[in-house]
Amino acid sequence: MLRPAMSPIASTCEPPAVPGWATQRGPVTSDAEAAFMAGAALHALDTLVNAAPPWAGAWRQRLALKCAAAAARLAGRAEDEARLRDAWHLRSPGDDPGPAGAILGAWRQLSVQPPAASADRLEKIVDQLGLHWDGAALAYLCTEIEEVAGSLRPAPFAAAAIAAHVVAMRPDSELIAWWLADLVLAQRLRWPIAVPLLIAQVHTPAFRSGNGHGRIRPGEQKFERAVCLAVAQASAEACRLAADIARNAARLTAAAPKLRAKGAGEAIRLLLDEDAVPGSLQTPHLSRWGARRLFERLTGLGAVRELSGRATFRIYGL
Repeated sequence: MLRPAMSPIASTCEPPAVPGWATQRGPVTSDAEAAFMAGAALHALDTLVNAAPPWAGAWRQRLALKCAAAAARLAGRAEDEARLRDAWHLRSPGDDPGPAGAILGAWRQLSVQPPAASADRLEKIVDQLGLHWDGAALAYLCTEIEEVAGSLRPAPFAAAAIAAHVVAMRPDSELIAWWLADLVLAQRLRWPIAVPLLIAQVHTPAFRSGNGHGRIRPGEQKFERAVCLAVAQASAEACRLAADIARNAARLTAAAPKLRAKGAGEAIRLLLDEDAVPGSLQTPHLSRWGARRLFERLTGLGAVRELSGRATFRIYGL
């Protein structure tokens, strides 16, 4: 019913953790210190990514949701994680998720595809983010991405470079700048799929200017240092989230033999791959009524959580 463990991390509840000294506890005034913290944090995250645990899909999708909420805030929208999740999961197949749901769709795409950039792919992403770029500009941007990702810059500095380049080209395009920063980070680290990380840190202390002038933006003074601190903090948070999801996935695995529903295996695979699954799920082997009973059973066993807090239109996840 379940996929076999693919690595030691896949079969335990202890993904690697970022050391406490590698995250910001106070002002960091040295670029070298910030880069050292980023490197230590990325070592732990790289170990996790390359282990490819069976719940990695759910982990990446939850990170995508967090990043989409930060992107919505940066775009001046009010949707939080719960409202974005509703916009995505409570629509009918093929329905437009709306502007906020489209932002979530962009970060979800980042988290399921190899970190490659093409003009066609970027055209779809900028449309989802409500931006407008012409074909020539996107083609030029692809060339710049290839150059930055193929350079000898350390990964956080490459991510900072592409974000700064995009904002220099188009000051109104900070959302795609951060999306591409994660993509270039993944390319430099040779990850098979990107991990949504950086935009979730834009309103944290990593990007505070310290001089009362607000947030450090791409290309501004001390931006590279800020990106290094953001990488360290985002990696630590991603590893903590992975530990939580791994424990929940272990409970789901333990509950699997107790399930009698014919389509339980399909539901379990979705729970391991997705941030959330609607309680109204229907598959070729599982009716809507059967899915409701299955999720109630899994909730009772402590294997999944109901994420919406509602009595109806429920959504479940690890």
